[in-house]
Amino acid sequence: MFEFNLKDAKWFFESKNYVIGNDSVEIITDPNTDFWQRTYYGFRNDNAHVLYITTDERYFSFTVKTEFNSTALFDQCGVVIYQNSENWVKTGIEFHDNNRSWLGSVVTNHGYSDWATVDIGASLKCMWYRLSRRESDYCLENSFDGINFKQMRIFHFFEGGKEINFGLLACSPSNNSFKATFSEMQITDCLWKEHKL
Repeated sequence: MFEFNLKDAKWFFESKNYVIGNDSVEIITDPNTDFWQRTYYGFRNDNAHVLYITTDERYFSFTVKTEFNSTALFDQCGVVIYQNSENWVKTGIEFHDNNRSWLGSVVTNHGYSDWATVDIGASLKCMWYRLSRRESDYCLENSFDGINFKQMRIFHFFEGGKEINFGLLACSPSNNSFKATFSEMQITDCLWKEHKL
């Protein structure tokens, strides 16, 4: 199985301030950074920070721990697949206010974004995510302890059947900045088991 090798990682929309260690990454977000395409709101944003690797492996799981001190509306960090401006996926906790945040995910196929969220407390500052791939189908999961994972969503990614770019995401859609720390990055055989009829 291949590795999430930070020495080989590349940027889409590089942050002005970051630290890449041997086994962890710190990203300080630039203000007014985000991903979104068209749906409902009409606007198009395409400049969130993405540190990624590329693979054509069709069956694997990628797990990462995120820690963050977000304080402004829609601050977020998590996992991403980014093929181009009109085909990408992201998941993470989006800050709303001092009482509430959203555990959310967005899948953008052919230039239109969706948005799925669940309300959670704003005091939560740590989350694990797991992205699993089975050819062009994917599963996103989250965990509060890094052990017990729960399904967030299953989706088909139309431009995700061959080589994909995936990794870490952080952004601040408002005029704000915060630090996101990523650690415990691991790639394994696919932990999303095959569904047999």
